[in-house]
Amino acid sequence: MILDLHSHSIKSDDGRAKVENYCQWIRSKDIPIDGFVLTEHRQFDFESDYSALADKHGLVILKGAEVETEYGHVLVFGVTPELTRAFDFSSINLELATVIETCEVHGAVAVPCHPGRPRVGMFAHTEELGVPPGIKIVEIYNGGSRENEDQIAIDNAAQLGYLGIGGSDSHIVSHIGRCGTEFNAPVTTMDDLVAALQAGEFKAINFKH
Repeated sequence: MILDLHSHSIKSDDGRAKVENYCQWIRSKDIPIDGFVLTEHRQFDFESDYSALADKHGLVILKGAEVETEYGHVLVFGVTPELTRAFDFSSINLELATVIETCEVHGAVAVPCHPGRPRVGMFAHTEELGVPPGIKIVEIYNGGSRENEDQIAIDNAAQLGYLGIGGSDSHIVSHIGRCGTEFNAPVTTMDDLVAALQAGEFKAINFKH
């Protein structure tokens, strides 16, 4: 089972894709993914219900978030109302250590995304700030990566013993499914996803090449 773990809809400030259009594109273009996770910037979208769209198109549609820390951007899976009260998702100055620790307390998983990217990627800051504790997974394939950004992520993840996921980081419809994450067992709910990530039963896939 393959899910794209990093995507943005019009709910994000820079997103230009409607969720229904993502579904239509995946099916019309035979994109080889079984679903995707919406990780809107600096928020968790409690209000939207995509279950009807998921049923109509035979896809899994889940919701996470992308938050901002001093080490760059971080995907959060397993968001609960309690977690959104534990730290300010809208802040652009979160401490990564706080995000990691708080997510663990609330049964969520925090994954630094596009870590090989300048400024907004974790590995752009480790020389100055040190390697942050508590990281277990990073995004090694990102659909929006340029030049050697993915390779930086892959090399550093291997050196530090991190597992890797893949996500398209799509902001427009045609970018969905550029990268994904393959799971050994079915993942149809966020609980399934969190359990699979915590168990390390997955691998990143790059469809860009």
